[in-house]
Amino acid sequence: MQLKNVYEAIDARAPFALSGEYCYTYGFRDNSGVMLDCGGSVRGILCSLDLSARAVEEAKKQGANVIFTHHPAIFHPLYSLRDGAPLTECAKAGISVISAHLNLDSAQGGIDEELMLGLGGNAGKLMHPLSDGGYGHLFSVHEEPLDSFLARVKARFSTERVIVYGDRPVCRVASFCGAGMDETSVAFAVAEGADTFLSSDGKHHLIAELVERGLNVILLTHYAAENYGFIRFVENLKTKLKGLPIGVFTDERLL
Repeated sequence: MQLKNVYEAIDARAPFALSGEYCYTYGFRDNSGVMLDCGGSVRGILCSLDLSARAVEEAKKQGANVIFTHHPAIFHPLYSLRDGAPLTECAKAGISVISAHLNLDSAQGGIDEELMLGLGGNAGKLMHPLSDGGYGHLFSVHEEPLDSFLARVKARFSTERVIVYGDRPVCRVASFCGAGMDETSVAFAVAEGADTFLSSDGKHHLIAELVERGLNVILLTHYAAENYGFIRFVENLKTKLKGLPIGVFTDERLL
């Protein structure tokens, strides 16, 4: 099996074209695709949300010569590579790297949709619809006290690091994976009558606006909000790449 076969398997579930569509339609930037191609046949894949030193060491330990990440291994322009940097260590070890970012966030069955499903939602309204999926979900759940909802969230996403504002019962939720709190998502949640806003990487003035408007605000770690859906995507990917060793690295420090 070659690297292009791994790329095609990812593309079949989370089309890389969605990244370009998202950027063009909504004014974002991204870098998804093959970050490093070291050639040769694929012996195994290590899947990790980030390309980190620990992920590279785990790939070496498992004998994997491909690392598949969600967050791009190269995002901003690179002017130099230092010895010891994860991408440098991959090149030295002959480990290729593929990253699927906005396409994996927004694909059907991707990270943002899995966040909604993990929170107990089903079909919902999309903030940023695309030709095949989208980003930002507004959905309803059976009404329950905030404390009860939080207990389910912590258990489902394997985290205790949750910041919470508010005390309203939860019934109508707006959720956004990753760094999803911005002026657009806040306006969407308010306009659609959400009582609870859930995302990561909150900014004070936006939190204050939501609190002033009477919404609950729940902030997971960026890692916890995305690793849940990433792992589920990997489980589906395994069915496309049967017979190939595929491991998952979770950095417990970031949950």
